[in-house]
Amino acid sequence: MKTSQKILNLLKTQGALTAKVLAEELSLTTMGVRQHLLSLEESDDVTTFDKSAGRGRPTRYWKLTDKSVERFEDRHEDLSLQLIDSIKVVFGDSGLDKLIDEREARSFEVYQQAMSLAVGIEQKLNILADIRSQEGYMASIEQDNDVWSLYENHCPICAAATKCQSFCRSELQLFQQLFEACATVSREEHIVEGARRCAYKFYAK
Repeated sequence: MKTSQKILNLLKTQGALTAKVLAEELSLTTMGVRQHLLSLEESDDVTTFDKSAGRGRPTRYWKLTDKSVERFEDRHEDLSLQLIDSIKVVFGDSGLDKLIDEREARSFEVYQQAMSLAVGIEQKLNILADIRSQEGYMASIEQDNDVWSLYENHCPICAAATKCQSFCRSELQLFQQLFEACATVSREEHIVEGARRCAYKFYAK
């Protein structure tokens, strides 16, 4: 395990610590630990605060930031897959379909409200791409005459979508429903099928 991760683990399990204590725990020099801490501070994984212990200069402590959660193991994909299997066992395929339909309906309400004042395909797509990026899809748009492309370079629900492709069917239907008055929507590239990204075409009506 890298020293930087060992430092993060200690701060995670013991709370805020000084560089001196970290050095003792890791059998390193204080200077060496500080170099790692400064690197972690630059990546916004740790931050500092000073605490007075009476006379003399305050002591500097290091603690984790909210961003540091990304540096620890995340089993949410395993949980998602287990939940999908459990829903199928308890409620059957129809129960899972109802769950996906409910998710689609909620997303439609959120997206439609955000795009309510938008005029034309381009404005609507810019808003949609912004929302999708906030959700982790790394979305962008391009225009070629009367055809617009929505690219999603990452799929934050890839594990669930691979397990149950109804999630992907639902997203295509969602886009078609949102743009039914002004565009025909098709999916041209699909991460689940091995493509580098998901790509959707919006053909102006």
